Amino acid sequence: MQKRKLGKSDLEVSALGLGCMGMSFSYGVTHDEKEMIELMHKAVDMGIDFFDTAEVYGPFTNEILVGKALSPIRDKVSIATKFGFTINPDGTANIEKLNSRPEHIHEVVEASLKRLNIDVIDLLYQHRVDPEVPIEDVAGTVKDLIQQGKVRHFGLSEAGAQTIRRAHAVQPVAALQSEYSIWFRKPEAEIIPTLEELGIGLVPYSPLGKGFLTGKVGASTKFAEKDMRNRLPRFAPEAMQANQAFLDLLQELAEEKNATQAQIALAWLLAQKPWIVPIPGTTKLSRLEENAGSTNIELSSEDVNSINEAISKVPVQGNRYPEQLEKLTGR
Repeated sequence: MQKRKLGKSDLEVSALGLGCMGMSFSYGVTHDEKEMIELMHKAVDMGIDFFDTAEVYGPFTNEILVGKALSPIRDKVSIATKFGFTINPDGTANIEKLNSRPEHIHEVVEASLKRLNIDVIDLLYQHRVDPEVPIEDVAGTVKDLIQQGKVRHFGLSEAGAQTIRRAHAVQPVAALQSEYSIWFRKPEAEIIPTLEELGIGLVPYSPLGKGFLTGKVGASTKFAEKDMRNRLPRFAPEAMQANQAFLDLLQELAEEKNATQAQIALAWLLAQKPWIVPIPGTTKLSRLEENAGSTNIELSSEDVNSINEAISKVPVQGNRYPEQLEKLTGR
């Protein structure tokens, strides 16, 4: 698999990473630990070497899982994790209460290193911007951790353009992780030009629209009780029914390239900029292989332009997050 550099940093990773969250968090299904470890090893065999987790996924269980899978082959992989949410005393996550105080960042990093069973975190993201803590203090804290050899690179997630600039002035930001896909293109307005100007890579999460762009999710789909998609406006049955037109168009494009809908969605992202590295998540080997196949699909600028023209005529229905979660983005 081809490699890509995240912006002007020296962090070079596979063109496609693997988001590990769904292996133990957010989709309401418990997966066998041994199977997930084997899946991560299969990913490495395919050339995927960039793995994404966070302390809040579980909480903690996803980092532990990733550590079990990847610490024995540490020299072959880059591992990204995140800080910034509050973990309640009972061990549950409070995803509406942020905490990026410097002392908390240090605590999280020490705990994450132990759970991952590694000596240094390759890429440490602030999971969401904390309005109670100046971003300069956050960047300065991560800068200290880099100087201590506990972190290699600094990242932000779902940050606004001005926050990115302020953080980058204190400690160079290697990557921004934000939702971006053929289905959600808001970052194109301000974020992507800012990243290009500053030399920062983009790591799109949910590049397949939390499964919708695979074509396997529809208005009649019944999600597990604790599946996060039950709370997302874009996954309400009426929204998915309206958005079927988008999937139909994606299917037409896929047939033209002898590919799947998911592969076209990922190939489209890869064609946007050479410093974009999507991290689709999966718990199935067949999906992993399908996603990896997207890196072999070449879309010309004419292909991209024609796709953009076609999808611009198909409006997307429904917000990506409920209001209280959307407020945590773009700060």
